Amino acid sequence: MPRLTSRHGTTSPLIWCAAIICAIISIVVIIGGILVFVGYMVIHPRVPIISVTDAHLDFLKYDIVGVLQTQLTIVIRVDNHNAKAHALFDETEFKLSYDGKLIAILKAPEFEVVKEKSMFLPYLVQSYPIPLNPTLMQAVDYAVKQDVITFELKGGSKTRWRVGPLGSVKFECNLSCELRFRPSDHSYIPSPCTSSHKH
Repeated sequence: MPRLTSRHGTTSPLIWCAAIICAIISIVVIIGGILVFVGYMVIHPRVPIISVTDAHLDFLKYDIVGVLQTQLTIVIRVDNHNAKAHALFDETEFKLSYDGKLIAILKAPEFEVVKEKSMFLPYLVQSYPIPLNPTLMQAVDYAVKQDVITFELKGGSKTRWRVGPLGSVKFECNLSCELRFRPSDHSYIPSPCTSSHKH
């Protein structure tokens, strides 16, 4: 009678090596995640706050031809309320516009705010002559007569903290607000302009 024979295959050493390597990588990832979580719980990072603390309408001029020229001083404050971590900021950029028309782009190089400290970013914004269409000319004329002219400021910064030796926490701080001034005396009309309400 014929006999049934079975073949017992052997596992290749390469497969065993790959399995061991994958297991080691998985353990390292798990340990790294635990360390990051523990570091996060210890540091408990708080999102920094970016806000406009002061501003001034240094110069405003427009003529019957429809050309607007302006210069503003804008002071932005960055607060790091973290008690155990410095905060690093990069890609800091704000766009200043009037009635949707871009006036200037405000930028800052990478900077660091130490724990429980603040930093001020003073900007002197001087626009090139900006041609206005009839609609914008009427808007500027109306704003001057009402003694309130409004500019829009939008932008923000990316920030991060180190959490232990293996990772970092990243957030974005964004601003989107209106800056109002009185053309008669060039003063700034204070109003809430902060990123804190987004977090």
